[in-house]
Amino acid sequence: MAAAYSLAWDVPLRDRNTFHLDARARCLATVHDAAALPALLDEPALQNLPLMVLGAGSNVLFATGRFDGCLVHLQCHSARILGDDGDHALVQVDAGFEWDALVDWALDQGLQGLENLALIPGQAGAAPIQNIGAYGVEVGRFIAAVHVFDRQAVAFDRLTAERCGFGYRDSVFKREPDRRIVTAIELRLPRSGATNLSYAGLSEELAAMGGLEPTPRHVAEAVRRIRRRKLPDPAVTGNAGSFFKNPVVARAIAVELQSRFAGVPVFPASTDAERKLSAAWLIEQAGWRGCRDGDAAVSAQHALVLVNLGQATGPQLLALAQRVAASVQEKFGVALEPEPRIVGAKFRL
Repeated sequence: MAAAYSLAWDVPLRDRNTFHLDARARCLATVHDAAALPALLDEPALQNLPLMVLGAGSNVLFATGRFDGCLVHLQCHSARILGDDGDHALVQVDAGFEWDALVDWALDQGLQGLENLALIPGQAGAAPIQNIGAYGVEVGRFIAAVHVFDRQAVAFDRLTAERCGFGYRDSVFKREPDRRIVTAIELRLPRSGATNLSYAGLSEELAAMGGLEPTPRHVAEAVRRIRRRKLPDPAVTGNAGSFFKNPVVARAIAVELQSRFAGVPVFPASTDAERKLSAAWLIEQAGWRGCRDGDAAVSAQHALVLVNLGQATGPQLLALAQRVAASVQEKFGVALEPEPRIVGAKFRL
């Protein structure tokens, strides 16, 4: 019988992060069965070492050349339907299931809801941590529960959606990043209903595709077409997707910015007292689109994306991100917050 986990030492990480940064980890633990996590964490060689879960490496910036701890990579990747009432199905998905493949798997089962989240890089276990969202949809809307190993309680736990504390690109998992290891997620997905076309570009893309009926599968294809056109492919150019969150500010601040700067995009937020701004617009207006420092650059394709053009280092990308944020703060009085987890350093303006 195959071992439930394995350990490797002094592991190169260039192929394990989508920035393609040259970094190394002191240890990499590959887990094939989440039930083995307690035994893994009891390993004598891992005691007193920092521990971090690494999925596809699509939302992380290694800000130094070395992580002097243990990275845990879950390779469990099954999905199954737990129950189905005809209108909705309850689906359980292992943390290691590749996200875009999950979108297709759900469509193959006749389930919808995830199509607006097509082509987001990463694995299912990372989805609730970031509360991933795109094109008018956040995954938290469909999550029924998240299965975890709680390192503080030294026990497995099942957190209902209410306990997950979902917010805009936020969750209890992100606020307590080292406490829980996500092992699986439960999704409650509908079998029918109107597709979400609230993002204006989706209707336009469907029209460009020949005016196709907006079925969930067609929406997924439209989303993939938009993303491929607008965003650099991490397989070709190292990046972690959107580097900054869209800032949420008080409604009065948004109104004041609109009076000072023509064309400021302003969107609804979770409360009527707040508004969401476009980080990409702020960065572009501050003059950063296409700027580079060596091989660290702000993408010419999309101002919200930082890229590694070949041999950029983690410190170079972090320094560039901090300069971008400081520039936006100075010009607009708006603070930008990074989306990726920054390992080995603090993000400072």
